[in-house]
Amino acid sequence: MSDTRLPTSLADIRDEFLELDEPDRLQLLLEFSGDLPAVPEELAEHPELAERVVECQSPVYILLEVDGDTVRMHATAPAEAPTTRGFASILVQGLSGLSVDDVLSVPEDFPHTLGLTRAVSPLRLAGMTGMLLRAKRQVRQKSGRD
Repeated sequence: MSDTRLPTSLADIRDEFLELDEPDRLQLLLEFSGDLPAVPEELAEHPELAERVVECQSPVYILLEVDGDTVRMHATAPAEAPTTRGFASILVQGLSGLSVDDVLSVPEDFPHTLGLTRAVSPLRLAGMTGMLLRAKRQVRQKSGRD
């Protein structure tokens, strides 16, 4: 499965999900939740620098950095919300290191392409979509493309 607008990092993650049966996809999402990278010390000490993703029921905060043309995403999500944390981890791992253009080219329906629509609630998928839309908005603002 390929989508020319989808950066390789996210296409690989999507394909990893789609290669599995539905119950195993949920397990993979939980594995991603354990792989959410810790935020840098500066952000941990100043959480007000991050933006709350209000589309998520759980308190999720994101911060996108643009250094030249390279994007880095940071996110926090509580351990007691593993599905949401897994979605945050997918985006952090999939968007970090990409160019501004690559991040902005990610289709807004990406969360719905992971094959999880029957395994997780529509509200949770809306939360991941909210994370993606906010990430793209921050990248547009910080790269001067808004």
